[in-house]
Amino acid sequence: MAQRGRRGYRPPANYEPGRKPNARRRWSERGGQQARGGDAGARAEAAAGGTPSGPGPSGKRSERPAREERSPGRTAEAGAPQRQGSPAPLDAKLTTAADAAGLSFADLGLGGNIVRTLGELGAERPFPVQAATIPDAIAGRDVLGRARTGSGKTIAFGAALVERLLKLKAEGAFASDPAPSRMRPRRGERAERAPKRAARKPKALILAPTRELALQIDRTVQPIARSVGFYTAQLVGGVPIDPQRHALERGVDIVIGTPGRVRDLVNRRTLDLREVRVTVIDEADHMCELGFLDAVQWTLRQTARGGQRLLFSATLDSGVSELVEEFLRDPAVHEAEEAAPGEVRHRVLIVLREHKDRALVELASRPGRTMVFCRTRAYAERVTELLDGAGLRAVPLHGDLSQARRERNLARFASGAASVLVATDVAARGIHVDDVDLVLQADPPDEPKGYVHRAGRTGRAGKDGLVLTVIPRTRQKRTRELLAEAGIAPEFFGDFEPGGGARGA
Repeated sequence: MAQRGRRGYRPPANYEPGRKPNARRRWSERGGQQARGGDAGARAEAAAGGTPSGPGPSGKRSERPAREERSPGRTAEAGAPQRQGSPAPLDAKLTTAADAAGLSFADLGLGGNIVRTLGELGAERPFPVQAATIPDAIAGRDVLGRARTGSGKTIAFGAALVERLLKLKAEGAFASDPAPSRMRPRRGERAERAPKRAARKPKALILAPTRELALQIDRTVQPIARSVGFYTAQLVGGVPIDPQRHALERGVDIVIGTPGRVRDLVNRRTLDLREVRVTVIDEADHMCELGFLDAVQWTLRQTARGGQRLLFSATLDSGVSELVEEFLRDPAVHEAEEAAPGEVRHRVLIVLREHKDRALVELASRPGRTMVFCRTRAYAERVTELLDGAGLRAVPLHGDLSQARRERNLARFASGAASVLVATDVAARGIHVDDVDLVLQADPPDEPKGYVHRAGRTGRAGKDGLVLTVIPRTRQKRTRELLAEAGIAPEFFGDFEPGGGARGA
């Protein structure tokens, strides 16, 4: 006997029939090209950048035309309608320093309070990535932004996000915002106590792959948000959860966190993402590499239907294809040159195993600020002890340390109290420290993107830098291939012996 009043399936409030979570696309690892199925001939400019095929801010168009995308096992016919779920080719627009010259942040659509705060943060004029992406983000478009590390991506999405929230709030898009204050009672009348309102829910979400990057983003976004009356909250793992829950109970406007802690708080019913209208994913490709793709997809599905998505990274490639396929609609794809590129020299030193410790001490003893990269946490601790025993002020940074110690060590390095930071790849992305003179790779990276991000810790904001990579003799062929894939031609690649003079170092 059928139950009375039994209802059928009721989809969740944010269900979108057009989303296809299982759809997949292959994007070229070299950037700028995408293909469907096994057809490598049907290529188009993709979100990773590469040679732009669309008109950029300068009005120029690449000579290479974008070819029509094909479906697996089917030949595309001229004039045939595109199969549902097959996105159109993405044309990346290249913005150069010349395109951004003469522009101000006000010209990009930012309000006076935000412009003034950016000036206090040292941002007087927009960099190319900011000039390219801020107008589209303020207008409400989905954005894919690719620019070299240290080129100003955080300000690009942070300032645009705050301005966009101001526009949405003025339009009445957020139901949980407190109502306007009532008129004051007349003299002699008792004012009635207003009923207690629920805390306002987050309006925007910024996801980052690591705790350090999330905290650094908050240091930049928080003053911009506070200048217009918005509040931010840091939701990262490795620290007590209760202060984060209390912050959410008081009400926040912008959540900045890591996928694991954000999902945990949503499952605890402490964090409600249903009013989030703008979501930013920083270092989107690295997020997928670390295995956060499912968590990011799950989180995005909790946000408001039809919300705006902004994806930024120094290297956007096939790792983000599923996110683009499911969540982005007609995205504006931008690639930006560095505002004032400095000269970064690259050298590869072949060192015998028995000479490696002495070589690391000699190389790290150079004057200036040095970052040493190691593959494992245990080796990072060993190298820290080695350098500290040689009289260098060295501090470690890796995942086995508590969050408080990681922040303390990073602060010591940034302030100059320590001259050497020995880190794993947890510091390779997003960690911004001014005036790093030398990046010393005690262990070479395993793939080109790792090299690019490690090297990006030096030569920032127009400063010069040096990258030294120490390898054993058996690693020569693999290192040459890695550098070729990364598009880097080292000025030296040869033997190095400690105490042997300036050769190679």
